[in-house]
Amino acid sequence: MTPAHIHPYQKWKDNAHMTDLLFAMAVGILFAIGVFQLLRRDLIKAAMGFSMLFTAINLFILATGAYQGDVPPYTTNVEAGRAVSDPLVQALILTAVVVSFGSYALLLGLINIASRRYGSVDSDDISDLKR
Repeated sequence: MTPAHIHPYQKWKDNAHMTDLLFAMAVGILFAIGVFQLLRRDLIKAAMGFSMLFTAINLFILATGAYQGDVPPYTTNVEAGRAVSDPLVQALILTAVVVSFGSYALLLGLINIASRRYGSVDSDDISDLKR
């Protein structure tokens, strides 16, 4: 098969290993930074770590259900034999983004309340003030 006759999906499939490696590295780095920030004493930094963990999880879901076809899932004139992309991954990530945004907003609201009540966002200071 000459290079001019290679299907675009085949070109993508040949370069998929590098893309998979980049996605895996991005997920690993974001997850590691997120866990590191989550273990910090400062509640704002912990909230940022929480956000990074959500981003790493969304990237992981995206990487596992990556590009499957070259045609949008809901079109009226799909030719027979063409690969259609899976809409489930897109819907799952969109739902996860909405849930993570709501959780992050709730977490920041709770940090704001704790900051106003105890005058600090350091978890050690807050636990000392409670005693």
